[in-house]
Formats: sequence, structure tokens, C-alpha cells
Amino acid sequence: MNPQHRELLASDNWRQTLEELALPFALGDRSYADLGDDVLELGPGPGLTTDLLRVQVPWLTAVELDADMAETLRERLTGTNVEVVHADATAMPFESERFTGAASFTMLHHVPTAERQDQVLGEALRVLRPGGLLVVNDSMASDDLAAFHVGDVYCPVDPHGLAHRLIAVGFIDVEVRTSPFAWACHARRPA
Repeated sequence: MNPQHRELLASDNWRQTLEELALPFALGDRSYADLGDDVLELGPGPGLTTDLLRVQVPWLTAVELDADMAETLRERLTGTNVEVVHADATAMPFESERFTGAASFTMLHHVPTAERQDQVLGEALRVLRPGGLLVVNDSMASDDLAAFHVGDVYCPVDPHGLAHRLIAVGFIDVEVRTSPFAWACHARRPA
């Protein structure tokens, strides 16, 4: 991530945006309780989403690809209900059917290709228990966001094809919603 991006993701303004807009939009008519008691977060970055999630769920495991971010987050959250794991979300080190729910907030566009994004979604399916809920949101593609990601990976997801992609990896009950600025989806692992 470029320095400007890292600074934004750790800012109070971004925390407020997550708390007031992004996470409520992502959850839609669901509650945090729908994620269950053993929740997986994919790509927490500096952990602002982790901070918001961890007060809502009994146990949270956060998987972060960036080693420095993972270590910083692990140190900051030692002694809490969060386990931080440095791993690639396309090949997670967890047994199948471990988690009751999984979530990813404004992260999927950092995965460099649609094929690798589908691997992340497939891995989420693998580690979810039968009936487990996946909640994902991200920004709508824009020239401004592309410019903001100079020097970063930026592979925006087209929400209009997302339901098909989720069904193709094995999810059911797929719902995708959009706004002018973001998209959100809910999907379940078959029971």
C-alpha cells in the first residue's frame, strides 16, 4: 500500500466512515449476531474494522497478508478476543468448517486478479461451517479510487457479476446490493 493509503486506513475519518456507513451498509438487515460466535475477518489492514467487529462478536480471527500490519495488529490486540494470523486468504491455515461467519470490508479490491479474488471467496466457503454467513463489501470502481491506489494493487469487483461468482464457488442465498459508492453482499455456505 502506498503511504497515503496506509495513512487513510488508520485515520479517525476512516474509522468514522466504517462505523457510520460502511459496516452498517455491509450488514444491511443482518446483525453481528448472524455471524455467530467464531468469526473470520479477511484483510483487516491496520485493524479499524477489527476494532469495530471485536466488540460485537465473542471471538474473532483476523487474517492479514502484510506481515508488518499483522504483527502490529497482533501486538495491539494481545489479551483480547482477537487472534491475528499472518496468512494469505487464498490458502488459509484453518481446518474446513471452522468458522460460524466470515467478513471482509473494503479489502477485496486489493486482491490482484478476479481469479485470486475467487480463490479468497472459495477459501471463505471452505472454512465456513454449513449455513455460515459471508458478509463482504467494497467500493464501487472509480477513476478517483484508481488514482488513489497508484503504486497499490487495485482490482475493483464488478458487483453485477458477483452473485454469479459466489454461486460458482459454491455459495447459496446470495444477495448483492449497490449504492453509488459501494456494494455489499451476503451469501451462505450450504447446510
